[in-house]
Amino acid sequence: MSGRLAWRGGTPSDLSITSVRVVDPRSGLDGTFDVTVATGVITELRPSGESTTSSDAIDGSGMILMPAFTDPHVHFRTPGQEHKETISTGTASAAAGGYCQVIAMPNTSPVIDSPEILSGILARAAEEAVIPMGQMGAVTKGLGGLELTEMATMRQIGAVGFTDDGMPIVDAGVLRRAVRYQELSEATIALHEEDPALSLRASLNEGATSARLGLAGGSGLSESTMITRDCAIAEAEGARIHVQHLSDARSVQAVREAKARGVLVTAEASPHHLLLTEEACATLDTRTKMNPPLRFEHDRQALIDGLNDGTIDCVATDHAPHSDGEKEQPFEDAPFGVTGLETSFVSIYDELVAKGIVPLSVLVERMTSGCDPFGLPIPTIAEGQKANLVLFNTNSPWTCGEGGWASRSSNNAFVGRRFSGRVVLTLADGVEVYRHIGLGGSR
Repeated sequence: MSGRLAWRGGTPSDLSITSVRVVDPRSGLDGTFDVTVATGVITELRPSGESTTSSDAIDGSGMILMPAFTDPHVHFRTPGQEHKETISTGTASAAAGGYCQVIAMPNTSPVIDSPEILSGILARAAEEAVIPMGQMGAVTKGLGGLELTEMATMRQIGAVGFTDDGMPIVDAGVLRRAVRYQELSEATIALHEEDPALSLRASLNEGATSARLGLAGGSGLSESTMITRDCAIAEAEGARIHVQHLSDARSVQAVREAKARGVLVTAEASPHHLLLTEEACATLDTRTKMNPPLRFEHDRQALIDGLNDGTIDCVATDHAPHSDGEKEQPFEDAPFGVTGLETSFVSIYDELVAKGIVPLSVLVERMTSGCDPFGLPIPTIAEGQKANLVLFNTNSPWTCGEGGWASRSSNNAFVGRRFSGRVVLTLADGVEVYRHIGLGGSR
């Protein structure tokens, strides 16, 4: 794993899985294999029945073994808001969802906008993180959008990249200076694309649902126009940017066209935007309130098309924990954000893969590509590789939210939904970091 990732580590694992479907598009794998991990390294990967696996091996029949996932966009609320999530609970939630590495945002309290604060967070991650965790630094001091931070110094200390996530960089001149300064830090700048004059920081999308509820809505133009502007700046400066949480069809097209021109831009989409529309907000359930908001069905379809054709490079949860008390306020007063680490893969698998809308190989590739925009290694399944693996049981039904969460917060947009399968085992950097209570076999 990259030296920019910090975690507490653990004892390298020894285990075997037999008769499991192995899917790794980068290794060209999609077949039934027996897999052995010894001292945290994949030592055997053979067609089922040809290996020398032990008698206490995990029976992988009906399961899928994949490279463990990377989430490039999570919020762990440390420092300052640990009542919502800590590094420990956040990374445990990620492990339960099949992730072997995550990248945390800097919009904490205080903001991670200085070398000193960044050093403190990385030190805490080295003691508390259940899986490897990277940390983003802020682009501007206090996320104020005006004064640049010491990006080069923070990069030397260990920042994975830079973002003012949660706040857009409205001033085009500030962004231009930032991407020029980026040449010194050689790190990607990730952008929350929102023009406040068009979004109005509204509670939900501008459309039929907002009109019916009598609430002010924000236009998707707030996102797509900023993407067009920022891609133009990146193109002029030869800079690398990453567009966060796409939600609008025009945004997908703007990224697609920028890539065709050779702009160094990557993009992500979140499970809730891929699976839900503004109609989910009709009951005023604040677990459907996020920024950017859920939009129209044609926007959702455009996101799916972008996921399939590679315009959207990766899936990111934008895992944003909040306390029950905060989310129990009226819809317009409740904070933006939903959790998603424990339901990301299974929700997309059920709604898009199982229904033949997105190939499994595409979803696996997008779930594991979140490290690529930030120069982190992408785990693969091959003999001699460190074991970064997730085992998914396709036939283990459960109701979302029942039994609680590994996360400290419960504001998940899919609560109450019945899922067909679940993550049952996760290995990160050769260490077993999560095992579902019902999974047998050796540890």
